[in-house]
Amino acid sequence: MEKELKVYAELLQRYIATLDERFLYRAEQISNVFIKNDILPAELIRIHIEAMKQVNIEVSEETSYAMDFLLEAMIAYGVAHQNYNLIKEEQLMLKNEIKIAANMQAEFLKTKVPESNSFDIGVISMPYSQMNGDYFHFIANGNGKLGVAIADVVGKGVPAALSMSMIKYSLDSVHESNYKPRKILKQLNRVVEQNVASNMFITMFYAEFDPDKDLLTYASAGHEPGFFYDAKTAEFSEIKAEGLVLGVLDHTDYTEYYKEMHSGDLVILLTDGVTECKYNDRFITREEVLEVIKKYMYLSPENHVAAVYNHFANLKEFELKDDFTLIILKKK
Repeated sequence: MEKELKVYAELLQRYIATLDERFLYRAEQISNVFIKNDILPAELIRIHIEAMKQVNIEVSEETSYAMDFLLEAMIAYGVAHQNYNLIKEEQLMLKNEIKIAANMQAEFLKTKVPESNSFDIGVISMPYSQMNGDYFHFIANGNGKLGVAIADVVGKGVPAALSMSMIKYSLDSVHESNYKPRKILKQLNRVVEQNVASNMFITMFYAEFDPDKDLLTYASAGHEPGFFYDAKTAEFSEIKAEGLVLGVLDHTDYTEYYKEMHSGDLVILLTDGVTECKYNDRFITREEVLEVIKKYMYLSPENHVAAVYNHFANLKEFELKDDFTLIILKKK
């Protein structure tokens, strides 16, 4: 850097003598050379001090002390700046990796909403962050039966997303003879208990509709209760089903419940992210969610779920606090 130091000292001397701004411009140019050579601010100040000595610029003792002070400050600044840039690069790399993982997860967990002779179906699932800790799945059996699963990891982020990927794989591995809700939850409970960290749990609701009997059979593993709508009485009721969340105990049995379904009846399934949304610094209640569901009853299930979500999302100061998944099935 001897050549650059000599040029810098000459520019400094000429500027002091003439105050010609052309020398400031040339100083900017030589600064680009310093940047290309990774010269830190502290080293530039050293060059400046050395240049002052070479051109015999007289400074007071106080000014000399002030320059020493600035030099020490810039040494600390340079170290902090390097660390900051390193952290930014690592964060950007991590963000890109999470984005790739989120896209892979979305593709892997993608579930086709089946054409059903029994139900019109609407689904919306909005992740709280890039990775979704909610999961839904449909199973259309060859005998006309329709299965639907909705699950939620107690947690967020990458660990929750990985757990849901495991649930998807496990559901895909279930033999058709074990599609009964009680059997599915029991099998998945063993998988979660053996493979998921002890501080993570998964809630799940699984239902199967038999068109020959117009009967919905369902079971719950600690999942957020949904709602039934009886078209004949025009009344809503809560889906009551008890069961331990997946992953707590290895040997857990689940109780099956039954509900006759008739034309116009609704099955409404959701995750707790729907009732944990925040609005004006408070959580939205289940009663409010149900009122909004009632408001858009005239829509098809596909438009119904979108209208419910948009109703809340358009509220001023609305804030998602968890993954938001809502499923509505309307009996034909």
